[in-house]
Amino acid sequence: QVQLVESGGGLVQPGGSLRISCAASGSIFSILAMGWYRQAPGKQRELVARITSGGSTNYADSVKGRFTVSRDNAKNTVYLQMNSLKPEDTAVYYCNTVEGYRDYWGQGTQVTVSS
Repeated sequence: QVQLVESGGGLVQPGGSLRISCAASGSIFSILAMGWYRQAPGKQRELVARITSGGSTNYADSVKGRFTVSRDNAKNTVYLQMNSLKPEDTAVYYCNTVEGYRDYWGQGTQVTVSS
């Protein structure tokens, strides 16, 4: 079993930056690929960024050049650094991983971009 806990969300002004975190437990974190998803009210959940166990990353087109996903295996934590934030980035951000062919999700952390 894998447990995922997101943190670091909050209110930020357009153009600002925020870093959110996902702490994992219950597995060998270093071998897990990790993903960040987001869901805004009335919209479908979408993949934002992903990082493999080897450190390869990919991003949704909407966040390329602005967001960076990284991981710290010593802390069993994955991060999403969000820069140049836009109001349309407002959403609940969720951490995700797959272990043993099963999907695991965190509870989400709210990110609100507003002036």
